[in-house]
Amino acid sequence: MGQKANPIGNRLGIIRGWDSNWYGSKKDYATKLIEDHKIRTYLNARINKGGIAKIVIERTLGKLIVTIHTSKPGIIIGKGGNEVDRIKEELKKLTGKEDVQINILEIRRPELDATIVGDTIARQIENRINFKRATKMAIASTLRMGAEGIKVKLSGRLGGAEIARSEEFKQGRTPLHTFRMDIDYANVFAQTVYGKIGIKVWICKGEVLAKRELNPNFVGGKNEGNDRRPGGDDRRQGGGDRRDDRRGGGRGERRN
Repeated sequence: MGQKANPIGNRLGIIRGWDSNWYGSKKDYATKLIEDHKIRTYLNARINKGGIAKIVIERTLGKLIVTIHTSKPGIIIGKGGNEVDRIKEELKKLTGKEDVQINILEIRRPELDATIVGDTIARQIENRINFKRATKMAIASTLRMGAEGIKVKLSGRLGGAEIARSEEFKQGRTPLHTFRMDIDYANVFAQTVYGKIGIKVWICKGEVLAKRELNPNFVGGKNEGNDRRPGGDDRRQGGGDRRDDRRGGGRGERRN
């Protein structure tokens, strides 16, 4: 189950909130859903170097609120806020709505966001940097920022090889079956001259024990001390149950 279900969809309503917040009747549900997809596709193409982690869309009566979570807010805002105003006008044309509001939230620790980590690896592979080196650098920086574990899987013509293959890099622990584990997941692509390379990233940020705010615009870093295990590091001490650490054969993990 843990390998087949999306780790984010698996935790919706438990420790994660939805990225689209609105109500749709039978008549207009499909229209709103397609509009959400158009907005996300357009913004990701329009701001391809803006370090976008996720886009949260909320709707009230006649009003559309788009919140962009990014590691580079300066690129999106532009000089004097000109770029945001331009994007707002473009969204008004795309959706046909007059009242469009854009909020920008900065991600202070981009190394702990799976989408940004995957995007960083993809950009390096596109610039012809060795995929092993790019992945190991990303894993090291993520663990340095306090993640409990990270797993990266790359598939395609790695290194320009004639035959496509998959390679997996894993460090720390990423227990996908534990719903209280805060696991971020992303699936991104690197478009190289010899074909498309798929990159999947799983980042384990620790176990959430307290009640978690399900608002998708909630920034976990502010309250991390309240809803994690005491002591910061969640790795069990002494002779505790370490089955999660051994699951999957232990290949690619460091021995403590």
